[in-house]
Amino acid sequence: MKQILQNLKTGKTELMEIPCPTVKPGHLLIKTAFSVISAGTERMLVEFGKANYLSMAKQQRNKVKQVLNKLKTDGMFSTLNSGQSKFDQPLPLGYHNAGRALL
Repeated sequence: MKQILQNLKTGKTELMEIPCPTVKPGHLLIKTAFSVISAGTERMLVEFGKANYLSMAKQQRNKVKQVLNKLKTDGMFSTLNSGQSKFDQPLPLGYHNAGRALL
């Protein structure tokens, strides 16, 4: 299946082929026919991904406080590794879907 993903480290947005999800017990899988990219939310995320670290920190002051608290409790290396792993994971864009339920 195709998914629009953004790399927060580089700000690059691309259409990628990813594995289809599996149906878990008690869940429903929807075969998407249409998906909407929200001009407001996704534009904000794309602009955020293109920003430098200082701009990102200014935009998300609550996250800066969380990082500082983590530094105090877990130390510098653990905090750096945790932060890097967040930026290494691609962020899927689009969340409004219409489709058919697969049983």
